[in-house]
Amino acid sequence: MSKYVIETKNLTKQYGTQKSVADLNIHVQQGRIYGLLGRNGAGKTTTMKMLLGLTQPTSGEVTIWGKPLRTNEKKLLPRIGCLIESPGFYPNLTATENLRIFAALRGVPNRNAIKNALDLVGLPYKDKKLFSQYSLGMKQRLAIALAIMHDPELLILDEPINGLDPIGIAEVRSFIRDLCTERGKTILISSHILSEIALLADDIGIIDHGALLEEESLAELETKSSRHIRFTVSSTTQAARILERNFHETQFTIQDDHKMRLHNLDISVGDIVTAFVENGLTVSEAYVCEESFEDYFKRVTGGEGIA
Repeated sequence: MSKYVIETKNLTKQYGTQKSVADLNIHVQQGRIYGLLGRNGAGKTTTMKMLLGLTQPTSGEVTIWGKPLRTNEKKLLPRIGCLIESPGFYPNLTATENLRIFAALRGVPNRNAIKNALDLVGLPYKDKKLFSQYSLGMKQRLAIALAIMHDPELLILDEPINGLDPIGIAEVRSFIRDLCTERGKTILISSHILSEIALLADDIGIIDHGALLEEESLAELETKSSRHIRFTVSSTTQAARILERNFHETQFTIQDDHKMRLHNLDISVGDIVTAFVENGLTVSEAYVCEESFEDYFKRVTGGEGIA
């Protein structure tokens, strides 16, 4: 059985000659929040629609809980909750009345499902307030209540904080995190707001022009985008031994045979280079890198920043 809740293999969606999503391979782990990060138009929504069977891929495969989506929709989709674009709520009905209609249409059996969902997102049950009188934040919370009403194991949320004010963003962020940590939900969330994904996600995939550029844990990404000393040497294995023996230093990351990063900036770069050279290493690069998360995003996408 696959260790991933969601796994895609060369997932591609093509419209004419234009590839909206190109050979995408993402891996969403159980009980974690995966942030799909990219500018507007990068291919995030198209990807999520393919994961839900709302759009058929041109090629490639979607696997959920180790099973191909294409032949198992009836078994897999009821276990998923989603928020893709804005649901069509009736403006002249209350939150409870709206959810009752959706519960009836979907055959949600639990009598307390509506109340539980509203409680979870902090909206009152059987309130008199009409949907048309709701703030944008309340509307977004009701949309998430609809997504979780049937108590799904997996949530797929497309830009759930889009258009919210700072208080609304903080509220939505808080209960998305609680859904994962307190209730064990696996969550795939897309956003073009880099700072919010950084506060929320455990793992991050960076998508640009339909292609996945990076996929790793937030901790790994923060290491890449934090202050460090970058070395390019003839042998990182030997360099690591010198750092440990001469400087009693273990705070480094080896990227490959020649590139490594040292995360302790208290040691003199000159002293390290001298030790490397005296021990027969060739050093072709050694410099302090002070790159922000925003700078890192610009570099990997080869373009402008992100909101």
